[in-house]
Amino acid sequence: MRQSYCFFSAIFGCCFPVFAAFASAGRTNYTRNFARDLPLFLDGSRCRSPLEILDLRHFSSVDLRPLLEDEAQLWSSLLSWDYSGSTEMILRYVDARILPGYAAVDRGRVFGYSFFVYEGSKGVIGDLYVLNGSRLPNAREVELKLLTHVIETLQQSPGIHRVEAQLLAHEANAVSRPFMETGFQRHPRLFMTLTLGKATSEKVATHPEIEIRPWTDSYYQPSAAVITAAYRGHVDAEINDQYHTLSGSLRFLNNIVRFPGCGVFDAESSFVALDRKAKTLIGLILCSRVRKDVGHVTQVCVLPEYRSRGIGESLLAANVANLLARNFSLLSLTVTEANARAVALYRRLNFDTKRVFDAFVWQG
Repeated sequence: MRQSYCFFSAIFGCCFPVFAAFASAGRTNYTRNFARDLPLFLDGSRCRSPLEILDLRHFSSVDLRPLLEDEAQLWSSLLSWDYSGSTEMILRYVDARILPGYAAVDRGRVFGYSFFVYEGSKGVIGDLYVLNGSRLPNAREVELKLLTHVIETLQQSPGIHRVEAQLLAHEANAVSRPFMETGFQRHPRLFMTLTLGKATSEKVATHPEIEIRPWTDSYYQPSAAVITAAYRGHVDAEINDQYHTLSGSLRFLNNIVRFPGCGVFDAESSFVALDRKAKTLIGLILCSRVRKDVGHVTQVCVLPEYRSRGIGESLLAANVANLLARNFSLLSLTVTEANARAVALYRRLNFDTKRVFDAFVWQG
């Protein structure tokens, strides 16, 4: 059992499905200028030119596009992820002036940003990226400044009682300081990949009483019920509070299937497991295309009473077989490090850990 956020915590995820919350993005006015006395370099020296951290809504897609195109190259090389669709979506919201966040500006050039969204009483940090060039201030210190302002804004926003973040493109602990100093809990997570040519040839157990079927939209409601039950009391429910309720699980599914923030949902490589006798859905695997030849598992879970029968492995086998038949070259997923059982399964199936990143949660 595992979960993934859209990568704007991402993204990937995650994979964190934040785009559905943009409608409420303009919740608070937080325009501020932080140019004063910024000790931006690790050695304590100050930058030679004024650096400003400003409200992201002062800027347009023209200002942000070079930065996001540079970030897209990073995602491609680091995660085999085509970030262009996400880039265009972010830029549309920037032009609409409804995307809250901060931009780091040096001599009129935007070279870093972080955005967040509101979803009811929860805030979600969607992304953080700073261009690291020889002419620019120290990137890590700017990242920490941006995060400090984002966290402060969210924690001081009226009605916000929870903040979540996953920053997949940042190594574990790299930017943890502002989170830990403000009361967040940290959960290390793994980004794992399977080169499909290396897919395990180990025989997958068959289950005469279980049927694996392709995903259809008719499985929406029963899938949400399975997700809610599967994550009850699980560490991933601490990271993603959508799993706590049926309505939250339905939002989670809608974000994965309907919105392109976590890749494009790939129904062909997504499957459900059904109990033939009871005629009920007892597990599922959902997959998105994050590049034309790369799949990303956004969800796989099985009801507690059906675990230890290899059903999750059978769902993965169906997913891998479909991707192989369509000439996909790579499959990725994310999993919480504390979920030792799932991590052990993926390693046995030849998934490699490519990076460790952090999920952060604050409950006010």
